[in-house]
Amino acid sequence: MASFFDEIARNNLKSFLLLAIFAALFIGIIYLVVYLLGGGIFAFAIGAMIVLLYAVFTYYSGDRVVLAVSKAKEADEKQYQNLYASVEGLSSAMQIKMPKIYIINDPNPNAFATGRKSKPSIAFTTGLLQMMGRDELEGVISHELSHISDNDTLVMTVAIAFAGAIGLIAAYLRLSVFFGGFGGRGRNNEGPLLLVALAVGILAPLFALLTRLAISRRREYMADANGARVTRNPAELASALKKIQAYEKNPNSTPVAHANEVTASLYFANPFKTGNFANIFSTHPPIEERIKRLQAMY
Repeated sequence: MASFFDEIARNNLKSFLLLAIFAALFIGIIYLVVYLLGGGIFAFAIGAMIVLLYAVFTYYSGDRVVLAVSKAKEADEKQYQNLYASVEGLSSAMQIKMPKIYIINDPNPNAFATGRKSKPSIAFTTGLLQMMGRDELEGVISHELSHISDNDTLVMTVAIAFAGAIGLIAAYLRLSVFFGGFGGRGRNNEGPLLLVALAVGILAPLFALLTRLAISRRREYMADANGARVTRNPAELASALKKIQAYEKNPNSTPVAHANEVTASLYFANPFKTGNFANIFSTHPPIEERIKRLQAMY
């Protein structure tokens, strides 16, 4: 039987190893650009500053954008009294600030947490609230609160910023190859260096995307394990996932209407129709594997 803490530690370690790979890739591609550009680094510095400002904006204001895009409305405390009680109790158990609660009018059973640890929010679809029993719902709540407790917003913001910066540099490399090559040191070995720049310009963004998605999947496994630890009831979280899996397999099921590729990683389960994307390009691990890992805990 796997312990909660072993699963949490394992996924935390893998997440930060992936971030280290991201950092190494970022440093490597910067070195390549500096080498090729010689004295023309100022244009790159401006681009990097834009990416940094985007990351800061995403971290501090992205939650409002996500909630607005998702058509989430703040939940009435009287109408959703039991939901407020569950979120408040689990927040207290995890020693985190009580998040604001939002409702999304959508039949797809799903939820997401957003915002910083000091200013958290959690949103639930009406489909999730209708489908889940109290204990199953608390399993989902504990999973989402774990994302807040573990500062996953910060982790994913860093990952997205790295991916954005690498994409920006790679685009510059591709444009330089197609529109006249490089100045600076690149002139001495123009042919081989152009091939290297083109290869990096094409492959680096793909590798960055795969690394970012892998980090997202690791954080989902970790939130499952931490949520199960808090409720001491991994069976109910597994049961919630089984219900969502059954919904996804229903030919009449629908994706979350206002989800998109930017917000998809926030959701409890993949908000799109199953089968739209290969697992390697998914923000979430397969539900079957999540259930299997939770079952190993009871």
